[in-house]
Amino acid sequence: MAPILPDNPFTLAHWRRSMAELYQAVRRAPPAGQPRACETFRSARDILFATHPQSPLAAEQREVFAGLSHFAYDPAWRTTGICEREVAPETFTVDLPADGLLRYTRVARVRFEVRGMKGELSLYWIQGYGGGLFLPFRDATSGRSTYGGGRYLYDTIKGADLGAGEHDMVLDFNYAYNPSCAYNDRWVCPLAPPENTLPFAVEAGEKVPEAQ
Repeated sequence: MAPILPDNPFTLAHWRRSMAELYQAVRRAPPAGQPRACETFRSARDILFATHPQSPLAAEQREVFAGLSHFAYDPAWRTTGICEREVAPETFTVDLPADGLLRYTRVARVRFEVRGMKGELSLYWIQGYGGGLFLPFRDATSGRSTYGGGRYLYDTIKGADLGAGEHDMVLDFNYAYNPSCAYNDRWVCPLAPPENTLPFAVEAGEKVPEAQ
């Protein structure tokens, strides 16, 4: 069987490194500097979407791209979740045409409180060489002001990591972002399973993409 490779491994590596550096800058910012850090993060991400060869946007979309749409930054949507690791390790499978089968397995349950509302989400480990933590979710905005398939909050394979310890992790919904399939149907993405649907509206992070 022929190996499954990206179109250009070098530009893909650069895209992932660039994204990881953006998250690293946010992790290093002090609490008082978080609003500015988020503004800088969003501006830099817009530039990558508009110019980078590994952008989720097709070439014709990039020509008219005017920036991603977000809710206004709100520090109240940043919290710390407690990771409970005594969970049944159920595995979910997604067939990604460009990459083959992707499997991710439940490894913890993250409980948190944000804006006076309590929530809990399953945290998954992406199977495969190296692996990575993965936290997708849906909420009451999904299919309305945000993408119907849900959004991502944490994906260490792609550098989307604002900080995690052995028993807790930073959850900043201001950085919730769309999977690639939200921008273009040439992508197939792992989406949040039903168990990761929050009962309240997360009016933070990225909104549904505007027509390109």
